[in-house]
Amino acid sequence: MSTTESPAVVPVVAPVSAPPAHWFSPARLPEETPIRLLLMPHAGSGAAAYRTWKRLLPAEVGAQALTLPGRQGRRAEPLPVDWDELLDDLYQAVLATVDDERPFAMFGHCTGAMMAYRLAVRLAAEGEQAPALLGMSSWAPRGFFTAPAGHEKLSMDEFGGMFKGLGAFPDELWTDPDMLDLVLPPVIADFRIAVQYEDDEAVVDCPLVSYAGDSDPLLVDPDAMAVWAERSRQYLGHHVYPGGHFYVSEHAAAVLSDFTRRLTRIVEDEGL
Repeated sequence: MSTTESPAVVPVVAPVSAPPAHWFSPARLPEETPIRLLLMPHAGSGAAAYRTWKRLLPAEVGAQALTLPGRQGRRAEPLPVDWDELLDDLYQAVLATVDDERPFAMFGHCTGAMMAYRLAVRLAAEGEQAPALLGMSSWAPRGFFTAPAGHEKLSMDEFGGMFKGLGAFPDELWTDPDMLDLVLPPVIADFRIAVQYEDDEAVVDCPLVSYAGDSDPLLVDPDAMAVWAERSRQYLGHHVYPGGHFYVSEHAAAVLSDFTRRLTRIVEDEGL
């Protein structure tokens, strides 16, 4: 199907919950791995966004990456349409994945950061195990990109025009209508989920560290990431790298090195 044959508006479908094992890949970690790291990807992506990160991890940290419905290995499932329902499902999936025997951390990029933040808030509210560390990358609850008026009526092509300059996809994809029909619907669905988010200025008790590129066009307020100092009682600072919204593609080793160094130190110091 070409983009000219696509409907003007991406169809809305009802969400379907999946068993917890379908949310994170791999579904389990070896018992001898002492620290769990849950990775939350950017809009439209899934576990594949972190496929190269495993070789960058220290031996004591094992990663499990999130894939939401409607993409990659879950392509047969309907795309999510409701933020509250998605967060409920994801919360249950996290509870089914973590265990009391070992500490865990969460790192999220863009909408993945939004999910990790709200999961930490929810876990605290429900009295569940808190993350040992949160990593917020390229998203802030204040000073971030605001959806344009009338975004509900944008066509696939118009959505593509909004995302094209961010560097999420290789240039050749934008000239391949069939590939666009495959990859754009999850991006659009996640965008529509993200615009439903309403900030309540919640503060998390767990340690939090933030990262961003120095020329990220979605951080419309130059000091947007500074808000994290207000959102964690144990804020560990902000780190800036050269690049735009997807700076982390080039600086994954540096970001992950900093994050896991902090994580392992917290686990050791706190005796977790």
